[in-house]
Amino acid sequence: MNHWNFQELHETPSQTGGPYVHIGLLPQQANIEVFENNFNNQLVKENTLGEHIRLEGQVFDGLGLPLRDVLIEIWQADANGVYPSAADIQGKAVDPNFLGWGRTGADFETGFWSFNTIKPGAVPGRKGTTQAPHIALIIFARGINIGLNTRVYFDDEAEANAQDPVLKGIEWAPRRQTLIAKREERDGEVVYRFDIRIQGEDETVFLDI
Repeated sequence: MNHWNFQELHETPSQTGGPYVHIGLLPQQANIEVFENNFNNQLVKENTLGEHIRLEGQVFDGLGLPLRDVLIEIWQADANGVYPSAADIQGKAVDPNFLGWGRTGADFETGFWSFNTIKPGAVPGRKGTTQAPHIALIIFARGINIGLNTRVYFDDEAEANAQDPVLKGIEWAPRRQTLIAKREERDGEVVYRFDIRIQGEDETVFLDI
């Protein structure tokens, strides 16, 4: 029987998510065909319930320059506030035509990223609270040892946002605005713009998950 002295064990070296993160996670963007079914930024079909939207933005470093090799994943509820997962125990029917999860990379030239999805419904929070409609988002990039988790809320949900337990938990109220996506309409399409700032005066609020 082996007896381990755990005091002799040391933390393994950390490493960042790049620079070849696309080859393993988004090979098509690197012009490499590996997977039969590739992950992408399309969470909806034509018959997916709810308001179809495009979520887009850029990720900026501390100097205000857009990151162009960043990878982003999102996870969200459907229009009825149900997650397409067995872990959702609300007992409500899930939309079978909604994926709920997506992955994309920023454009190598412009740094823009986007998802075609739906505006989610409100979901239950802890201790009987209700969370405002939101999308969970995680960022991977060179220079980041672990993924940066944040949330996307919607500027046309002001009443729900004011009661959201996570937003209310951000003590300095002006920083809550870093989690609010701005709505606009372009050629009949609803677009929410959400820029992420890794560092600086307007640094996005990141969540310890």
